[in-house]
Amino acid sequence: MAEALVSFLVEQLGSITYQQVEQKVRLVVNVKKEVTTLTFNLEAIQAVLADAEMKQVQQATVRRWLSNLKEVLCEIDDVLDEWSTEILKQQIKKQENEGDENAILAKKKKVCFSIPFHCLCFGQVNQIILRHDIAMRIKELNQKLALINGQRKFYNFQALEKYIEQPERLKSISIVDKSGIFGRDYEKHRLVSQILLSETSQKRRGPLVISIVGMGGIGKTTLAQLAYNDENVESHFDKRIWVCVSEPFVQTMVAKAIIEGLNETVDPNSNNLDTLCRHISKSIKGKKFLLVLDDVWDSNHTKWYPFMTTLQSGARGSRILVTTRIGQVASAMGATTDHTIHLTQLSEETCRSLFYHIAFFDVERIMSRMFEEVGNEIVKRCKGLPLAVKTLGSLMRTKKTIHQWEDVLNSKIWKVQEVEQQVFQPLLLSYYDLEPPTKRCLLYCATFPKNYVFDKNELIELWMSQDYLNVKRGRTKETK
Repeated sequence: MAEALVSFLVEQLGSITYQQVEQKVRLVVNVKKEVTTLTFNLEAIQAVLADAEMKQVQQATVRRWLSNLKEVLCEIDDVLDEWSTEILKQQIKKQENEGDENAILAKKKKVCFSIPFHCLCFGQVNQIILRHDIAMRIKELNQKLALINGQRKFYNFQALEKYIEQPERLKSISIVDKSGIFGRDYEKHRLVSQILLSETSQKRRGPLVISIVGMGGIGKTTLAQLAYNDENVESHFDKRIWVCVSEPFVQTMVAKAIIEGLNETVDPNSNNLDTLCRHISKSIKGKKFLLVLDDVWDSNHTKWYPFMTTLQSGARGSRILVTTRIGQVASAMGATTDHTIHLTQLSEETCRSLFYHIAFFDVERIMSRMFEEVGNEIVKRCKGLPLAVKTLGSLMRTKKTIHQWEDVLNSKIWKVQEVEQQVFQPLLLSYYDLEPPTKRCLLYCATFPKNYVFDKNELIELWMSQDYLNVKRGRTKETK
């Protein structure tokens, strides 16, 4: 994505120009004005990229604008690499010319002095040509970037600091249609029998925190709904509360949602967190409760601390079930490894059952056999993601001929409007939540071929070679 690359290039421009001044290296002369303008254009574009990357999901013109931007950004990246390399060469040459009494360096200098004069001049001419070339390319790229920066005004992008809308985060509810659920039997059994209904250690203070972790669309909410509505779970707890947290995380809103989940009234105008927490503490005191916090994004422990303290008034055996895409959230809220369920993709067989159940309402199995060959290929493209299977299953309900099914199979399936809106947007939420440096590292992986098996240490070395990690002195790549 462009946002990560722009952020990186702004950093690189500042670093390179600083090196040229600090090291007194005369490499690219008369380019200060161009660099200043280039930085200005990059920062102007950077401010609206969050909006642009969200709008590209539904607007082809915005996708083309971003594509043109990325091409120019890649060219700028190449030029800055050359510039940085030449600065490094100049630094080495400067150190050598200052005179190092080291014997090996002295020997190298003697060899250099043996080079014929005309060769030395030729090398200097090549350097001058290279420096001039870098300056000219920066000027040309500046003109391209200025044009793209001007075009952004036609799309009415909003500046980052003013932009608060994100792809829609659908609110979940506790009700679930069990007849439409396929798979997850083992995960449900473990969650219900081995964790929710198990005995709590006498030494433990406060409710046990359990987490369900997995990527968007993998079925975290569905698993939580299955457990929440299990008959044994219903009878085991005195109180059950379902709260969809999502983003932005506002403490008072979550507190009010918990109170409403306890079937108690709350003053809508009350925004005193202490008052709300005292209300919760009093309502659950001595009662065994199950609190589901669905779709949690914020891993700031200090924000959750008031709730964790408040909920300690419940009876022993109380449980807090958290669903999240982010492992750090589970840790911040106190879920241990033993009480964390990591959801993976569904099996292909399970996906097929789910797909045909939705596509044919599970009442036209004879007719569905006509479409099995094509349908199975469509299911394979879902890669075990339940959300994708459900979306495509719903889409195929309106397709009544083999030809229509083949059209979907042969199309760029992830460009189908229904898929973009229901699958792609929720997955993008995970990307938007990342910091620019992390986005750069993630996007770098796109340079590898499909199904490539990564070696962790090798990948870290590659990130470091691109200066993506910005490792500071005294810190190793493992601790970055």
